Amino acid sequence: MNQNRREFIGATLMTFLAGKIGAIEPRRAFGSLKQIDAGVLNVGYAEAGPASGPPVILLHGWPYDIYAFADVAPLLTAKGYRVIMPFLRGYGTTRFLSAETPRNGQQAALGVDLIALLDALKIQKPIVAGFDWGARTANIIAALWPERCKALVSVSGYLIGNPAANQKPLPPSAELQWWYQFYFATERGRAGYAQYQKEFAKLIWQLASPKWQFSDATFDRSAASFDNPDHVNIVIHNYRWRLGLAAGEPKFDELEKRLAAGPVITVPTITMEGDANGAFHPDPSAYAKKFSGKYAHRLITGGVGHNLPQEAPQAFSDAVIEVDGY
Repeated sequence: MNQNRREFIGATLMTFLAGKIGAIEPRRAFGSLKQIDAGVLNVGYAEAGPASGPPVILLHGWPYDIYAFADVAPLLTAKGYRVIMPFLRGYGTTRFLSAETPRNGQQAALGVDLIALLDALKIQKPIVAGFDWGARTANIIAALWPERCKALVSVSGYLIGNPAANQKPLPPSAELQWWYQFYFATERGRAGYAQYQKEFAKLIWQLASPKWQFSDATFDRSAASFDNPDHVNIVIHNYRWRLGLAAGEPKFDELEKRLAAGPVITVPTITMEGDANGAFHPDPSAYAKKFSGKYAHRLITGGVGHNLPQEAPQAFSDAVIEVDGY
């Protein structure tokens, strides 16, 4: 082999390896992920900070994952917090323990998942903070199990749902923001999401956070979490259940009845909103009275969209620290 050909092959190999390393490196943001059996799941999660520190549970939404908190976690661990970031059912390395368990995305199921995780980790009363599905799950824990929640940080406020109330039409501009919910109500929508999962997620990121200039590497880091074998079923069931188009599990009926009543949250709470949130979100005045404990709302300015922890990590971590002092 001549010298020029050796140099060409060597350069090509180095370029290939550099591309691979660059694609993989962001996944190392939290080091090695951990796994633990909790309820019906084997939950994948990242943990950071001292094991003896005050515990904080950070919960992601759809279509995002734990890397929404990649810049929040070090801010909290620097203050001595123990930070736990689990993949929700249907995301990342979280798996169902049994093939027989329904792939259920209803709100009560995710709430029960979190209680099971707290029990498995022997965490009694953490601060719970999240956005999107994660905020709703955090709301549920604070509302139904206040003895298991020291304080709450909730992006977009009070998000506990009521499928019966969801039958009431919204103004057209609001319905437009829920376009994907109606798409998912069809079998064409299920097939479309399964086929174009990453393209779909990227579109949602762009629409929900129109001023957030995220990189391909940032998106790809989270998009890998959608390769979970249960992801499509969980997402489709979640949105169909919201509209009353899919049944929940009977074992959650009593919890759903309590949630449908819109229980007041008594634990100390900070709600947050970005000033450029392109996803549907209620006005803060509509939910302020749902929080009867010490309460504050924070509007985060500067073009911050739906994924507030990732777009404004300092503001999000500051809210966690502040609510801890309430």
